[in-house]
Amino acid sequence: MPQASLRRLGTQRCVMTGNDGRVRVLFWSEQFWPNIGGVEVWASRLLPALSERGYEFIVLTAHGGLELPDTGTYRGIPIYRFPFWTAFANRDIHLVMELKQRVSQLKRSFAPHLVHFSFTGPSAYFQLLTAHAHPAPLLISIHDFSETQTGGPDTVVGRTLLSGNCVHTFSTAMLAEARRLAPGITPRSFVIYHGHDAPALLPAPLPFDPPRLLCLGRLVHGKGFDLAVTAFCDILHRFPEARLAIAGIGPARPVLERQVAGLGLTDRVDFLGWIEFEKMPDLFNSATIVLMPSRMVEGFGLVALEAALMARPVVATRVGGLPEVVADGQTGVLVERDDSHALAEAITCLLDHAEQATRMGEAARRRAQELFSWNRHVDDFDALYQRLANVATHQDGELSRV
Repeated sequence: MPQASLRRLGTQRCVMTGNDGRVRVLFWSEQFWPNIGGVEVWASRLLPALSERGYEFIVLTAHGGLELPDTGTYRGIPIYRFPFWTAFANRDIHLVMELKQRVSQLKRSFAPHLVHFSFTGPSAYFQLLTAHAHPAPLLISIHDFSETQTGGPDTVVGRTLLSGNCVHTFSTAMLAEARRLAPGITPRSFVIYHGHDAPALLPAPLPFDPPRLLCLGRLVHGKGFDLAVTAFCDILHRFPEARLAIAGIGPARPVLERQVAGLGLTDRVDFLGWIEFEKMPDLFNSATIVLMPSRMVEGFGLVALEAALMARPVVATRVGGLPEVVADGQTGVLVERDDSHALAEAITCLLDHAEQATRMGEAARRRAQELFSWNRHVDDFDALYQRLANVATHQDGELSRV
């Protein structure tokens, strides 16, 4: 389903609404705000934007390892949290059945016109268990897959994907992987790229005296920030005044701190912790180059997009959707994953050629504004929601595929 057709559908208002004329959407995500990650950031922006267009949401999610109440709100949107992970970790069949009943009751009481399921994770099992509690069209958004993920009609992944009326990914790389895992979704699967508007703050000139490198994201092994630290050692031989900033929170921070200390880099590497959204443009403006040395398969690479909008060149690994965000040799440089030497060479080359790095950053900003508009992103989901909420039913009550 091409994006252009989705936008045309956006003008057709849904007839399948409640008494107040609003389309009710149950948004199901493995984690939600205040948990932090690309999925959570995306959802925390998309839902309020669509609420302003008349949609009524509730969020169904897990606690995500944080001490959070079972219910809450986010910008007026009710949040319901369930201990899905606890049920699986403890192999507690009684809790599984209790959660099935509680989720089923929530679905029946809210009576959504559609369910938007942000895949993947263990809670997919509970979506399958409760699918018939209140049948509604199912939209599945796939952000990434584990490299060990398996598909097939007898797996939770395969059954979940095949149960969707529509399956959406954020990159063509992820779309290909989803279709590999569940070939049956091919006719009803498509890409909607992430979107982001340029901040009000204008990009500052790239700083080269001294050079400043930035890693931003969850501090987990898969993000490959340890590779950036290793590469930074080589860079310091050529640029002894360079600095590396690592922004974000996560379980890998102690490991990274020990690595930095062991290499004698404590006075050259700054751990910035969590950065508020409104402060991110300033953070990008302080950077010469943004690094994304991911070894995990990135579904898209939001940080690369955010960096591009602030006219920062990106050096990233050639994994997942990153090559669709970073145009190699034009808006940044791509290297093979787990190769700290290649990472250091790419960074050094850009630092040695300041004019080229500046041109790349400017090209990245133009490309991001042209291809990854936030308004277009919201328009596409608006159109898709309208299409799904109008899905016809067969005489036997089975929902048709879009």
